Amino acid sequence: QVQLVESGGGLVQSGGSLRLSCVASGRTVSAYTMGWFRQAPGKEREFVAAITASGGTTDYADSVKGRFTASRDNAKNTVHLQMNSLRPEDTAVYYCAAKATMFTISRLARGYGYWGQGTQVTVSS
Repeated sequence: QVQLVESGGGLVQSGGSLRLSCVASGRTVSAYTMGWFRQAPGKEREFVAAITASGGTTDYADSVKGRFTASRDNAKNTVHLQMNSLRPEDTAVYYCAAKATMFTISRLARGYGYWGQGTQVTVSS
């Protein structure tokens, strides 16, 4: 079992930055691909970013590419999502998730077996 806890969300003005963190417990996440997803009110959960176990490969949704950066510190069992140039349309609950594979990137939520409780990000215009 892997328990994931996100933090770092909040209210920020358009153009601002936030850094989300996701701390894992229960098992080391060094063998897991980690993903970030978000869900806005009335919308389906959507893929944001993913990073392989070693951190060597990342993937981003087109809507955040160039603005968001995923990283990880396996020694601290932590992954991060640095979000810059935030826009009102980035407003959502952000979730981190773990997928029991080391080398495969996936954009599909159903491929991730472990999820955090989410952290709210609100971007004002």
